[in-house]
Amino acid sequence: QLQLVESGGGLVQPGGSLRLSCAASGSSLNDYVIGWFRQAPGKEREAVSCISKSGNNTNYADSAKGRFTISRDNAVDTVYLQMSGLRPEDTAIYYCAALRPRTLVQIICRSFSAADFESWGQGTWVTISS
Repeated sequence: QLQLVESGGGLVQPGGSLRLSCAASGSSLNDYVIGWFRQAPGKEREAVSCISKSGNNTNYADSAKGRFTISRDNAVDTVYLQMSGLRPEDTAIYYCAALRPRTLVQIICRSFSAADFESWGQGTWVTISS
């Protein structure tokens, strides 16, 4: 059974940067599409970014586009989310999740929904405040 553990969260100032990591164990990471999601207090969980099995395809929510970069290193079973230009509205608990893709849009990360992901980490808090 795939296990995911997020790390790298913390408190940063507006405009700052942070890199989150998602470490996988129990199964080969290269079998999975990986997504990053976040949930702010009182808000619904929202998709942030997605990366295909090989890393050749990525996708971002409009709120993340141009500021966040998702990447993966299958050799060390880790996916990253590099975040720059952070804003107070980015404050949330961030989760990584894994999906065995079954459709073309899943395979290429053209579209991704939290409901489709089967394995989840426990999350890491990111707080942006001055």
